[in-house]
Amino acid sequence: MRSVRIRILTTLVVLAVVGVGGWQLLPSKDDKGNAIVVGTTDAVTSLDPAGAYDAGSWALYSNVFQSLLTFEPGGVTPVPDAAKDCVFTGGGLRTYRCELREDVKFPSGRTMTGEDVKFSFDRIKKINSDVGPSALLSTLGSVEADGMTVTFHLSTPDATFPLKVATGAGSIVDHTRYPANGLRTGTAADGTGPYRLKGYAKDKNADLVPNDAYKGAISSTGRPVALRYFDSPAELEKAWTGKQIDVATRNLPPKLLAGLNPSDPAMRVSVSDSSETRNLYLNTRASSPLHDTRVRQAIAWLINREKLAGGVYDGTVDALYSLIPAGITGHNTSFFDAYPTQNAQKARELLTEAGVSVPVRFTYGYGQGRGAAGEEAAELKRQLEASGLFKVDLKGYEWADFQKLWAGGKLDAYAVGWVADYPDPDTFGGALVGTGSTMRTGYSSKAVDGLIRDTQQYADRGRIAGDFRSLQVNVAADVPLIPLWQRKEYVVSSEDVGGGQYLSDGTGSFRLWKLDWI
Repeated sequence: MRSVRIRILTTLVVLAVVGVGGWQLLPSKDDKGNAIVVGTTDAVTSLDPAGAYDAGSWALYSNVFQSLLTFEPGGVTPVPDAAKDCVFTGGGLRTYRCELREDVKFPSGRTMTGEDVKFSFDRIKKINSDVGPSALLSTLGSVEADGMTVTFHLSTPDATFPLKVATGAGSIVDHTRYPANGLRTGTAADGTGPYRLKGYAKDKNADLVPNDAYKGAISSTGRPVALRYFDSPAELEKAWTGKQIDVATRNLPPKLLAGLNPSDPAMRVSVSDSSETRNLYLNTRASSPLHDTRVRQAIAWLINREKLAGGVYDGTVDALYSLIPAGITGHNTSFFDAYPTQNAQKARELLTEAGVSVPVRFTYGYGQGRGAAGEEAAELKRQLEASGLFKVDLKGYEWADFQKLWAGGKLDAYAVGWVADYPDPDTFGGALVGTGSTMRTGYSSKAVDGLIRDTQQYADRGRIAGDFRSLQVNVAADVPLIPLWQRKEYVVSSEDVGGGQYLSDGTGSFRLWKLDWI
């Protein structure tokens, strides 16, 4: 609802269609059984919801699995999906109770019960995968199941808990098919979402067919979809221009995106504002050469975001100077306020004060094939080394290895994109800068943790803006990360596929069921 004052970023959709009227946007019967082929560079880390916390994996989860709650397109308040209803009880925002639908069935034919829900949440916490979503459930104390009723007991008040339930971390698995203490291996996924996983080859393809047994918030389960995974934006571009795919989403090369022509009758172009951000994360552990806050502040004085946005990304992203992106409650310009322009002299003074020898040498890792990550890393290296104050050792890694390296504290610096889990500034708080954060920088601040907890106790989300602004001032001073940019969302499809504008809207869902033949 709009009263919470979170502005979901408005989608600007340009549909280039020649000779097709709105009344004709109906699926062709001749194409009814044909799969719509969707290409992406977003890899899937794991088919098990306990083992992944990344955009590629969660895009698949939101189609194959079901959560108790979900978001409608453009919505900011979750609605029941596998649940009939959910509500906080007893006051204090510490007890959350859900009643399940009685007709939700797993592929085995088993009816979902509260035991499956409890099992799903418990195992995420118990497994605590270093690249999994357990950090998102930090306020969850325990779960009770009684038939079709599930009760969540929270360790601290958390008005955002329903939002978290609606994410990939809330994916419900069949307790008879998944191990309680470890991740499930193999190429199967037993969920109750709008699609079933018919076939899967890691880093190659995921073939989805509509789940005729689906019961939930979605009225129509859509067309068969064939997801195709590509190693790089160049490979995705080759598949698109070669007409090997019907839809191309994250991440086409910036030059191609910048040159898209909405008037081209051979394609449909959807461009929407997005709350996706990218940050340069800095290892604050004592073993890192970036451990001293003054060293990290020196780096902040040298970063030129405008050159990144204009040079590397061809204007397809906007420079970002805060943890929380534009359009989300609490956004400010804390990094611009603290470091308004590039200043090598101030950086040198900080390093002298810290008593470190220059150039300070550190490692910078990035995910290979992840958008323009390699070009971005080279530009940041150039900016930092031009000052004579830093020596940056670059290395790209395969995505799964990259995640494990940063999670294990093996990299001094690493740039990673962040796709909002849900439409609330909280998704940019604890997960990124809270103690034990998903990004594993080693950063811990009592002041920041306190502000995060304070914001979670307000059901009226309009009351949190001031605390989040204060939080970002603290982050700009401590520099566990440096915001780089905020991107737009691009989806291109062939002229005979509609619905691309509904794939993503900042709520964390990837709605493949919205795609259809025209």
